[in-house]
Amino acid sequence: MMIKKDDNSSSIGAYVMRQLTDARTLVQQARNEAAEFRFRYGYEMPVDVLAKWIADKSQIYTQHAYMRPLGVVAMVLGIDEEYGPRLYKCDPAGHYFGHKATSAGLKEQEAINFLEKKMKNDPQFTYEETVQTAISALQSVLQEDFKATEIEVGVVRKENPVFRVLSTEEIDEHLTAISERD
Repeated sequence: MMIKKDDNSSSIGAYVMRQLTDARTLVQQARNEAAEFRFRYGYEMPVDVLAKWIADKSQIYTQHAYMRPLGVVAMVLGIDEEYGPRLYKCDPAGHYFGHKATSAGLKEQEAINFLEKKMKNDPQFTYEETVQTAISALQSVLQEDFKATEIEVGVVRKENPVFRVLSTEEIDEHLTAISERD
């Protein structure tokens, strides 16, 4: 998901997983909410505000017996003008928490443990180290070496705060660097 501005760029991106139909609905509503926020206040919606909105939306569906809870986990990332890079994870129950690194999905806890070990030793990563650590976590947990066409990596850089998906060539460069490092 990318929260789009008029020029199709955004400083906020999200990874939404599990129930596809719920994810599409939530993404469309989040885009509308972000556009309404920009129209109303004249600046982009902060990352934490969007994460709170997604969590609140998910929590509403848990309050009534006639409403099925949303079956999605959302990770919202972006560059906050005041605080810099931000990452939030929103669960179907309506909780949202800020993280330096996190995971969602299959073998989530193993990936989080891997990331915690890496973050404990050197919390200040360069852009390349950050991307390579994320890919390494995925490879380590799934016990698989990936090809560049098999994974998708989304990033937001501080220098150019626009959420984008890395090209196959960029992913291949990072995979090569990981294999040379190991």
